[in-house]
Amino acid sequence: MLSKYLNGLINKAAENVKTVVLPEGEDERVLKAAHIIADAKAAKLIILGNEAQIKQHFAGNGWSMDGIEVITPETSPRLAEYTELLYNLRKEKGMTPEQAAEMAKSYTYFGTLMIKAGHADGMVSGANHSTADTVRPALQIIKSARKDRSVSSFLIMISNDTPYLFSDCGVIINPTEKELCDIALTAAETAIQFGIKPKVAMLSFSTRGSGKGETVDKVRNATAMAQEALKKPEYQGLGIEIDGEMQADAALDKVVAHKKAPDSHVAGNARVLIFPNIEAGNIGYKLLQRLGGCEAYGPMLQGLNAPINDLSRGAFAEDIAGVIAITCLQANHK
Repeated sequence: MLSKYLNGLINKAAENVKTVVLPEGEDERVLKAAHIIADAKAAKLIILGNEAQIKQHFAGNGWSMDGIEVITPETSPRLAEYTELLYNLRKEKGMTPEQAAEMAKSYTYFGTLMIKAGHADGMVSGANHSTADTVRPALQIIKSARKDRSVSSFLIMISNDTPYLFSDCGVIINPTEKELCDIALTAAETAIQFGIKPKVAMLSFSTRGSGKGETVDKVRNATAMAQEALKKPEYQGLGIEIDGEMQADAALDKVVAHKKAPDSHVAGNARVLIFPNIEAGNIGYKLLQRLGGCEAYGPMLQGLNAPINDLSRGAFAEDIAGVIAITCLQANHK
């Protein structure tokens, strides 16, 4: 049974249908997710893989293939076009035509090249591929939307039907002060896209100087940088608030917030949580998902010219369907 939030995402995606590539057609979870999305007419899907096997799987489950196209990259008529596109994009970096021809057959590169060529709007990968396998072609081919800002990742976490946004849990291992500032600003913008209040807490083991150390200083300085950036005209009227450093309980619990940070408008009301490093973020969201019963959608990339999103390799089919729907919604904001 799909959750209330997931149904809402799918219904919203169906209002303006986009085309999403799924490069892991060998994974049954991906195929089930494709069925969920196609059945709701929430997206047009391109599944990369063995056409006969995929069609057999759908038929065996009694699922319709309406709205779904299957492409085998190695035999696709578009392979030569994508090979040339990749070579032209990367030849200044030393790529040879032979290397481009081989790399374009890679399913994640093929899917990313489909987006670059205008044949798809987004891609969801990571059920079997590593984060690096998904992110590398995205950075090389799609590239960041802003040269002055780092590409990072986010998750949408659902607790008691309330959505929260976590960042960065999947890309930047140990962000610098500038990168942490970038993450906070981009995450706030992403939150607005998904109707999540952009009240941003910069997390630490310290609240307002209760702890000391280099990591505390990093979070505190990144917070100051982000707050200064919010004074720019581009952020006026968006309702973004960023505060820190603060502990997770101070960020989420009004009673604790009143004791630890009584003058903060974010403490006790945070809906966007920025982690000091990837370890904290990755461990935190997986604990909430596995022990706390929260829904987790992502990690997804933010800051690219087109939506290419990663998955946890432990994702359920419903999680993947949610990420596909989110990818469609991201594409609608481009």
